[in-house]
Amino acid sequence: MKAKAMIGTLGGLLILLTCAPRRIRSQPEPEQRRLVNMTLVRNASSIGAYCLDGSLPAYHFDRGFGAGARNWLLQFEGGGWCNDIKSCLDRAATRRGSTRHMSRLEVFSGILSNNASFNPDFYNWNRVKLRYCDGASFAGDAVFNNGTTLLYFRGQRIWQAIILDLLPKGLAHANKALLSGCSAGGLATFLHCDNFANYLPKNASVKCLSDAGFFLDARDVALNHSMRYFYKSLVSLQGVQDNLNKNCTSAVGYPEQCFFPQYVLPYIRTPFFILNSAYDVYQFHHILVPPAADPHGHWYHCKLDPKACNAVQIATLQGFRKYMLQTLQPFFMNSTSGGMFLNSCFTHCQSESQDTWLAPDSPRVHNKSISEAVGDWYFSRRISKEIDCAYPCDNTCHNQIGTQFFLKLEAAAQELFFQQRFPDSKGPISI
Repeated sequence: MKAKAMIGTLGGLLILLTCAPRRIRSQPEPEQRRLVNMTLVRNASSIGAYCLDGSLPAYHFDRGFGAGARNWLLQFEGGGWCNDIKSCLDRAATRRGSTRHMSRLEVFSGILSNNASFNPDFYNWNRVKLRYCDGASFAGDAVFNNGTTLLYFRGQRIWQAIILDLLPKGLAHANKALLSGCSAGGLATFLHCDNFANYLPKNASVKCLSDAGFFLDARDVALNHSMRYFYKSLVSLQGVQDNLNKNCTSAVGYPEQCFFPQYVLPYIRTPFFILNSAYDVYQFHHILVPPAADPHGHWYHCKLDPKACNAVQIATLQGFRKYMLQTLQPFFMNSTSGGMFLNSCFTHCQSESQDTWLAPDSPRVHNKSISEAVGDWYFSRRISKEIDCAYPCDNTCHNQIGTQFFLKLEAAAQELFFQQRFPDSKGPISI
């Protein structure tokens, strides 16, 4: 029960920070990097589409050219979730809940790059980054107003408002389209994939890609369903249930389970590609071993460096990988239109960073880069279902684990946990 009670507050800190800054090894030089301006959706208020704080939603749009002028790539931004009033109120005062706090320029790299050398299959497409400011993977539809606090849980309407704004700009006449996203944005692709296809011409080639969005409904090391409880409270608070896949919600025992990709995937009709690490560093730290499940810090060193894991911890990590493979087995075996790139790196999000998307030293499985695997799948050049061998076999990985950001994040998570358990102990938390 104590672990459940901490899920909301811990989630507000930890899940807000799922998209981490990382060291870029093979990024273009600064003068080559593509900076794209923000576009506010001015008419979003007509359908009640607002960020958490009431600000207008936004996106960044880099227009395509040449042979790609009628092709579109939409990328959901990631950045975690909020599942209670406090965490959502905190979020509303940041760039994760308000366009007022967002950067007006965004770097387009990796799958969003306009450089053929860095992004050979999609460089000349219309590329759009959808900014994330609702805290429920663009899926909520509710309002909280107690007279003093007003929060808009309008992710579903934000999604609709952005699409409606893009349709007259050429999206309505797309020949090819790809809906993608990272982390919480990767989860959003599972939730909106078929709906995206419904907006586009019947003869268009429409497909979807999730990067680091295959969040598992797994027990943590204390045998609690921490993530299941978190998603349940999120779905309830933000009014998500009515926007979940109807075939899924009618088939499972608890409708909120359809927020998990593993339950909704069998009901998605549009061709789908899953890009994920079997040792996703976010899932390792916050689904498998959340701070509440490790109060004495037995996993502390292992979470910072897999080389420090003992035999039992390595076996637990391999069990997590095995569970991910088991949940994906029907998709791997039966989907004729699906694709997959499942590597064994301790990382989180690999499509928007140039060093992992396509670079001389980018991660590979069966000598194939992520960019090549996605392109092979989208254009049906060859079957593209790549599964890496188990850790520690892959020497092409760009591991995030142990980076300065995650060291600070883990320290802050542990500090918050102990402050909640021992409230008389005060101290700053800095990220």
